[in-house]
Amino acid sequence: MRLSINPFLGFFLLLLSVAIHAQTKGPLKTLHAKEAIDPIKLDGILDEESWNIAEKGGDYWQLWPGDSVPAKTRTEVMITYDDNFLYVGARLYHYDGNKYIINSLNRDFQGPEIDGFHVNFDTYYDNTNAFNFAINPSGAQREGTLSDGGSGRIDVSWDNKWFSEVQVTDEYWSAEMAIPFKTIRYKEGSTKWGFNSFRLDGNANERVAWTIIPQGFSMSSLALDGELIFDKPLKKPGPNISIIPFIAGGTSKNYEEGTPRDNNFAIGGDAKIGVTPGLNLDLTVNPDFSQVEVDRQQTNISRFELFFPEKRQFFLENNDLFSNFGGRESKPFFSRRIGITLDTATGQNIQNTIYAGMRLSGKLDKNWRIGLLNMQAAPDDKNGLPSYNYGMAVLQRKIFSNSTVSAFMVNKEAAFNDKEKAYDIGLDHYNRVLGSEFNYRSINGKFSISAFYHRSFNELDTLDKEFSSGLEVNYRTRKYSIFSLYREVGNDYTAEVGFVPRVNFKKSFTRGQYNFYPVGNAISSHGFSLEYEHTWNNEHSKTDQFASVGYEINFANLSRLSVETTFDYTYLLDDFDPARVNNDLFLKAGTNYTYSRILWKYSSNTRKTIFYNFNGSVGQFFNGNIFNLDGNINYRIRPVFNFSLDYNYNKIRLPDSYNDADLFLIGPKFEFTFTRNLFFTSLIQYNNQLDNINLNARFQWRYKPVSDFFLVYTDNYLSSPIFLGARNRAIVFKLTYWLNL
Repeated sequence: MRLSINPFLGFFLLLLSVAIHAQTKGPLKTLHAKEAIDPIKLDGILDEESWNIAEKGGDYWQLWPGDSVPAKTRTEVMITYDDNFLYVGARLYHYDGNKYIINSLNRDFQGPEIDGFHVNFDTYYDNTNAFNFAINPSGAQREGTLSDGGSGRIDVSWDNKWFSEVQVTDEYWSAEMAIPFKTIRYKEGSTKWGFNSFRLDGNANERVAWTIIPQGFSMSSLALDGELIFDKPLKKPGPNISIIPFIAGGTSKNYEEGTPRDNNFAIGGDAKIGVTPGLNLDLTVNPDFSQVEVDRQQTNISRFELFFPEKRQFFLENNDLFSNFGGRESKPFFSRRIGITLDTATGQNIQNTIYAGMRLSGKLDKNWRIGLLNMQAAPDDKNGLPSYNYGMAVLQRKIFSNSTVSAFMVNKEAAFNDKEKAYDIGLDHYNRVLGSEFNYRSINGKFSISAFYHRSFNELDTLDKEFSSGLEVNYRTRKYSIFSLYREVGNDYTAEVGFVPRVNFKKSFTRGQYNFYPVGNAISSHGFSLEYEHTWNNEHSKTDQFASVGYEINFANLSRLSVETTFDYTYLLDDFDPARVNNDLFLKAGTNYTYSRILWKYSSNTRKTIFYNFNGSVGQFFNGNIFNLDGNINYRIRPVFNFSLDYNYNKIRLPDSYNDADLFLIGPKFEFTFTRNLFFTSLIQYNNQLDNINLNARFQWRYKPVSDFFLVYTDNYLSSPIFLGARNRAIVFKLTYWLNL
């Protein structure tokens, strides 16, 4: 296979590679952590002598709405420790009284507008991975992980046990965190960690960081961290073993198929074993994911499969080690292929039994990470599929300051006697994908490059286009950014445990953006963007083409407005119905279409009691026209109640000989956070594309740290006529208990 690179990308890479090695990281901001000299009483008051003598980290810098200017509000952070805990203390002074914005008491709170205090610990000081801990003035906790140098969002799906308290005074609110050393992974004897701290102040309408982070960079970029220095080498933490048993049960009824009521009861559990301070072993037996929040449905008017994120806790710790390979168009591993099947009647994803599984993941040392996963799933009798074993092995090596090179193998194989069942329905009994990737990030966070090559293998491997490859280059500064990529997926590439919505294509994409930062204005930033994408294959010089020009305005009050004009070209390789009404009226394969649209997006000030997103588009669509409206409306009574209404409407009008469509997707959601430990959520989804109304209600009681009782009710109906014709109904409970040994 010969990897061809578009001329622009090659020139761009050559130009930047000359300059990038001359870039250096500026002087580091440091904070010293002294060992505690007296016991820390976790009450949020910060009156122990250990806090009095602790070094105070201050001089926070604004990164919103201003840029690299001193913060309006004063913030102090302090760190101390003993043999068992890492303690974080903070005083967060008021801007204009204690008028906090606290949207919810729920764990893992999110939103740029809310009040909160965050700390990031790069425990291996590799500028690659880190832990995030946060708290808000109500005492709600949040924890998460960062990967890829902190270039993306914080993954808050990681859960673990730690402790905190807050106090509110007339002058400031203060926070105390006690993080067990067992909870985090680090190298024994280390004296330096990467460190940063952030504060989101909704009343002052500013986001500030302990180090300077220019706009245009991720707030959690590890390349811009400071340094936490311990006065003594850290000891090896004690045994870190957690057992999490559960009991679950419920009843369900399938009215469409007329089958008898199904009553079930299950016992299982998970175990977390700290093999070393940096390496964790996760085990699960008979896992049950009935408590997981239901997927938000999506309207599909594209030619390809839609992507839904993983929400199951077992698959989420160190998830980047397994799931970040490839790109959006060709992921070799997608954990939702394990233990989830699609109910074709309702369009809802449903659970398929997993017998057991294990996952070993984490750091061997500062430079090496390893990931091993093995899951055994039960047969899918409804769809006639055999029992499969799923496995993945990953080895990652850190190179340079914060770059990595990785190799992996994904394996799906029919288990034992089920190999014959696979043969009987025309399937290979195994599918494997091997690959390697290279990811380079400059020390100052401005430049990155990644490249990968993957190859699939099947039992009857006589094909020659079983590969997926790609190259990405990204360069950004405060004012401008340039991103370019090349993708190629062979016609015979098969990743059965991955997400590959399309094969047999080559694609180049380039995006450029330039930003302006006015001073002393209601506008925080504004700028324009240009995009161009070209897709082809060996048979056709052009199958898809996309170009756009857009302008975006970010207001200082957190509202945002953008307008974009797009130009599309599509050559159909297969018959396609743009209205997706599933009859015999198709646009024929071999025809091509040129069309354009105007798109707009507006999001209001999220600090308000009522806020909304209003997005839309109008213009041509294949051989017809389309009008689209989507977004959401939100209302809240802080901090106990949140209401949101998601909506999506597509009006598709095609010539008389084809199908018109009016597609509606409406999803009201009600959230009650009665206390920090008691929650209720209800989601209703009406989707006329699937002819379905779905109701999901979930009650959660966190009766002890990371220990929960769930009660979940699910109902599906035919949408026409409304609420007539029940499809299926279920009510389940689950009780978990987190036990530290």
